[in-house]
Amino acid sequence: MRPDLTCRVYPEPDSMAMDMIDHFDRLPDSLLLLVFNKIGDVKALGRCNVVSRRFHTLVPQVDNVVVRVDCVISDDDSSSAASSSDKSRGPFSNLFRFVFGGIDDGEIDQAGVTHHSPTQVLKNFNEIRFLRIELPSGELGIDDGVLLKWRADFGSTLDNCVILGASSVISPGSSKASGGVQDNGAAADGVCSNNSNGGDDNGSIPDSFYTNGGLKLRVVWTISSLIAASARHYLLQPIISEHKTLDNLVLTDADGQGVLCMNRDQLEELRVKPLSASSASKRTLVPALNMRLWYAPHLELPDGVVLKGATLVAIRPSEQSAAKKEVSDGSWVSTAFEEPFGTAAKMLVKRRTYCLEMNSF
Repeated sequence: MRPDLTCRVYPEPDSMAMDMIDHFDRLPDSLLLLVFNKIGDVKALGRCNVVSRRFHTLVPQVDNVVVRVDCVISDDDSSSAASSSDKSRGPFSNLFRFVFGGIDDGEIDQAGVTHHSPTQVLKNFNEIRFLRIELPSGELGIDDGVLLKWRADFGSTLDNCVILGASSVISPGSSKASGGVQDNGAAADGVCSNNSNGGDDNGSIPDSFYTNGGLKLRVVWTISSLIAASARHYLLQPIISEHKTLDNLVLTDADGQGVLCMNRDQLEELRVKPLSASSASKRTLVPALNMRLWYAPHLELPDGVVLKGATLVAIRPSEQSAAKKEVSDGSWVSTAFEEPFGTAAKMLVKRRTYCLEMNSF
């Protein structure tokens, strides 16, 4: 006798219905915002913004935004984009405004290319707390092999600036510098007899530094860096005014040449006390300054890199308030740069200090 076999048929899941489920709908808004904040890049966020109504609602709430500028356009020729690699332009030329290619309506040049300023691309973000803007390159055209880095902090005017430079850089295992400029304050080639700790020269600057152009070169570096920093600061006004939720703003460049920083107190100071603009160009007026300079003809870093004609300049306004002067000089100078340049700054401040003054410009 055959057993009674019962066959039951179960319907397969509706694959089409499964495909129509939006799994993002299962995620809370707070988690999606964490994802968007990790993305950061304003172009990618712009694309997310048009995916769905929900995304369109959440993207403007992102508080961490990175704007990478595609190119810069000179104010005297806004119809054509200036090449980001053009190192001949300097801070003394007509200052630029930076532009960004995006997905919304913007300014169209003669070639039919749409450009946007960071102010335009940020206009739909309502909750920005941390903003980083990155230029395609630094403003200062310097010779290959020359090291020049600066960091400046601003409120309504310059709070402080640190500049690190070297006429040439020698990599480990190399007996000669690659490129760079002739630094008449140090030996032309090879290893200088002065050691990095100032044992032979007692940290003193050689006389040739003053007579053969070494000091003049450092003054040019200093003025150029200050003009570049003040030009960046001037361009940030509309962004700072429009985004009152900002806690931190950094304007840097892909070359790592210069970094302008503003914290929440400094941002608020600029809103309350408008900056003084230079009458000569579109940049913030640089106040009268006190400067301290450290110099080493030959500075060998722990990783074996040698800086020829290494120079560190620490700058503060002459009439800076006593409260701001309470900050230890060693802390803000030696922490201005990432490694290995932070170590170079720490080594230089141990040498003899030279004081200079500069008028407002």
